[in-house]
Amino acid sequence: MVSLPLSRVGAVGSLVVALLLGGCAGYRLGPTNGTAAGARSIEIRPFANQTFEPRLTEAVTQQLRKQVQQDGTYRLATRDPGDVVVSGSLVKYLREPLSFQPKDVITTRDYSVNLTARVRAVDVGNGRVLFERDVVGRTTVRNVPDLGSAERQAATLVAENLAQSIRSLLVDGAW
Repeated sequence: MVSLPLSRVGAVGSLVVALLLGGCAGYRLGPTNGTAAGARSIEIRPFANQTFEPRLTEAVTQQLRKQVQQDGTYRLATRDPGDVVVSGSLVKYLREPLSFQPKDVITTRDYSVNLTARVRAVDVGNGRVLFERDVVGRTTVRNVPDLGSAERQAATLVAENLAQSIRSLLVDGAW
């Protein structure tokens, strides 16, 4: 067993502690946009579905409400009007081949599913539009014999990814 002098052990220990504490220097506890957690409320209105894919409105609305509640920066307004109103429309649902079977270049193995929403957030107090932009949610679907059930599962996953992107804009956006 190799023995190190006590001063060298102390120096190495100090260096390790400094590196560990330095790694946490950029971490902030609580909301990142400067407001107190739960100080403002947010109302999420159901998105209009302009795509041909059914049941997307419910999935997106549910996932966005879930994301806002989990984040905690805003309170979810369920009965009274919120300080911020989020509304939008689902404008594009696209399923594209992503990969093909190894020995068959015609049969798709995986699909990429993209859902584009035009999202608008308005501060009710002064009527100012906080942001209005297209946001895209993405997921991958394996081509299975029952593609319909895979698509239903993908709708939940793409809605969750879209909701995470919208939540990030609401919470961390520089508007």
